[in-house]
Amino acid sequence: MEIVYQVFVLILAIFVGFELIRKVPATLHTPLMSGANAISGITLVGAIVAAGITEEPTLSKYLGAAAVAFATINVVGGYMVTDRMLAMFKKKEGGRK
Repeated sequence: MEIVYQVFVLILAIFVGFELIRKVPATLHTPLMSGANAISGITLVGAIVAAGITEEPTLSKYLGAAAVAFATINVVGGYMVTDRMLAMFKKKEGGRK
C-alpha cells in the first residue's frame, strides 16, 4: 500500500512541477533556476549525511558519495550562472566616447 502512496506523490510532484515551470516567462527562467540551484546546498548537506552514515563501504556510502559530487556540481553551477547573469547588468568602465 505504501508503494501506491509513493507513486501518487511522485506523479503529483511531476505534474505540479511541470505546471509551475511552464508558466514562468523566459526572461525569469534563468534567475529562478540559478537561485534554485544555489538553494540546493540543502541537498549537499543531506548527501554528506548519507555518505557518512555507515562505517564500512556499502552501496549507501557509494551512492552518498555520488550524491555529494552531483550536489556540489549543482551548487557551483548555480553560483556561476548567477554571477554571469549579474555581470550582464554591471556598468562597463570607460563608457562611450
